[in-house]
Amino acid sequence: MTTGLTYNTYVSQIATMAVINSYNLNDPTDPFTIIIPQMINYAELRMQRDLDFLNTITTASYTPSTVNQSLTLSTTGNTYPFVTVQNIAVADPASGYTKQLTPVSKEWIYNVYPIGSTTSLPVYYAPLDDNIYLLGPQPDQIYTYSVVGTQRFPTLSSSNTTTFISQYLPDIFIMASMIYIAAYQRNFTSAASNDPQMAVTYETQYQALMKGAMVEEARKKFEASGWSSMSPALAATPAR
Repeated sequence: MTTGLTYNTYVSQIATMAVINSYNLNDPTDPFTIIIPQMINYAELRMQRDLDFLNTITTASYTPSTVNQSLTLSTTGNTYPFVTVQNIAVADPASGYTKQLTPVSKEWIYNVYPIGSTTSLPVYYAPLDDNIYLLGPQPDQIYTYSVVGTQRFPTLSSSNTTTFISQYLPDIFIMASMIYIAAYQRNFTSAASNDPQMAVTYETQYQALMKGAMVEEARKKFEASGWSSMSPALAATPAR
């Protein structure tokens, strides 16, 4: 099993690799302590944008209080419930089935189902913004919707000492973090750099490790060779 990282072992390893000889996590003015949260943000966000994690997919159910041509997903403060919405389904009380809606553009819905026209069980949806989805036809009653989409992982911190990324992808996590701290230490490639290859080296390692992780995530979703869960075959003919 992979030896994961806790918050403390992560900080210790980064400090060792970046040659941070001394730091105090209890001192909010310590230069290294100050950059840790943003260093973690950089690494985690980059990885979650580069990798389509199966583990970030979640489902939520919504039952609007009124009949409306749009479905608004509830927010927590200024935080949207989903980073990306993958599909929306509606519970059809007449048949007892949950039916998948078809994604279209908002212009298509505006033209085919203008407000005040046909009302019935919705068949189509279109994103209006990050949190509101237009429905077509306009609902004729209140329906319950099931929304599937991706969310961000909880971030690693002193109060959340392990995460999916720190436990299962510690190697890529470290490389992404070192790219950030290389910039902090002014070691990005330039004539004035102390070590012009430092950031480039970590970036190269990050990209190499990311290729394997991408294949692994594709296998989890049966999106590998031949839409299977198997690793790409080097010798199989024909390809899966």
